[in-house]
Amino acid sequence: MTLFNKKQKYFTRPALACSLPILLALSACGDGSTLAGLDEDLSNGEDVTISLTQNDDGNLVIGGSANNAGSDAAGGVFVMSNILDENTIVAYSRAADGTLSLVGEFPTGGDGGDFDGPEGLDPLISAYAIINTPDNEFLMNVNAGSNTISVMQVNEDMSLTLVDTIGTRGVGPNSLAYHNGIVYVTNIDADGEFAGEPDQEGSIYGYTFDNGDLTAIPGSLRELDNRPAAVRFSPDGTQLLITSINAGSAALASGNDDSIVVFGIDENGVPTDAPTDGATSTPRGNAEGRNLPSAIGFEVVDRSNGRFAIVTEAREFRSEGEPPIFPGLQTGSVSVYQVNDDGSLNITQQDLLAGQTPTVGQRTACWIVFSPDGEYFWVSNALDASISTYRFTDDSGNIELVEELAAIGVQPTSTDPAVAFATTDGWIDLDITDDGAFIYQLFGLAGAVGVYAVDGGNLTLVETVTGDLPVQNTQGIVSF
Repeated sequence: MTLFNKKQKYFTRPALACSLPILLALSACGDGSTLAGLDEDLSNGEDVTISLTQNDDGNLVIGGSANNAGSDAAGGVFVMSNILDENTIVAYSRAADGTLSLVGEFPTGGDGGDFDGPEGLDPLISAYAIINTPDNEFLMNVNAGSNTISVMQVNEDMSLTLVDTIGTRGVGPNSLAYHNGIVYVTNIDADGEFAGEPDQEGSIYGYTFDNGDLTAIPGSLRELDNRPAAVRFSPDGTQLLITSINAGSAALASGNDDSIVVFGIDENGVPTDAPTDGATSTPRGNAEGRNLPSAIGFEVVDRSNGRFAIVTEAREFRSEGEPPIFPGLQTGSVSVYQVNDDGSLNITQQDLLAGQTPTVGQRTACWIVFSPDGEYFWVSNALDASISTYRFTDDSGNIELVEELAAIGVQPTSTDPAVAFATTDGWIDLDITDDGAFIYQLFGLAGAVGVYAVDGGNLTLVETVTGDLPVQNTQGIVSF
């Protein structure tokens, strides 16, 4: 090793077991006490920066510290800006108390998109526009304006590195699902003729995922009879479920009423030629005059008595399938479907209101997260800027509303659309940490993230983080 002429030098070595004997030998040249604690850093797999200083007596003095800038972070939170010209991911590190610190903003290599009008709320009308792999090593996001998917590696300090982009074989990608090395994307439109969501019919497309690299699965493209809003795998990966926002729309050429459909997935990740089944909680022309369900966020869970899809439903399209009228929006809801082994669906519970009446409050139930134990779940209501708490009452898919307003923000002050969108915070996507300790709620019309501590089914506001995000058009949040 070269002696340094009374000048302090630095070098960094990977944390290898063979480094210890070298360091111990060097300690004989000077004050070895500075090595205290470095052996622990090395054994824990840290990178270590070692300083060598030659003192006035000609001896080397050794010091050092672990390069673990991210070690104080309990996890990370990531929001997709969905900026139209250059989509980015805004990254935060998460402290143990749930509070957030901005890490930076990282380009995805694609463009954001807007397919829901000028108000800037829920621009992709979707859930899971950004997802993380179960090991939290990678993020994937859609670039709806350039019809691509990006893969971002999550670094130790919660910064991001772009590692791959790939096309989606469709127009307007808006949702992603991952299971055991297989990824699926939904595209909102197959032909690119954007006459509006009432008549759009989308598609799904699949990929294999290997250490950040996406490879298209031959023969995986499937056309849909509706406009998709979200896609999820069953817990074992053998089924792929897709929700739709325009089931029963009078403008839909297919005339399809299905607000959720199921595809089987084989061992190569290829779906069945057509859905194994489709269903809705509220058919067109129903006697109750109930608006049709725009099904968006959902989860698929296994319980002791079966597999169930729990689906959020904004009640927007009118009962005969006519386009929504803002003052006529009805209270949102949650419906539950049993998903059988053959891919068929049975309705278990339908149209459980997110409010006290069918017409007042919590009008756009759109996103959902579950506690790790699967007992409680929370639904975000976009227009009314609130979170509602639900829970299972048994193992047969029955649920109940526990608290209509578990959390609440700035709500609209008028039924006039311009005034409503100008006054509401517009709560959209939300996510829960892996340990279930915190929920992060994206405020879609305030450029903010709300941090909530979770205690059973109860939520307590920890902080609201502002100033880092666009004040509208954001879509998608993940946390761990």
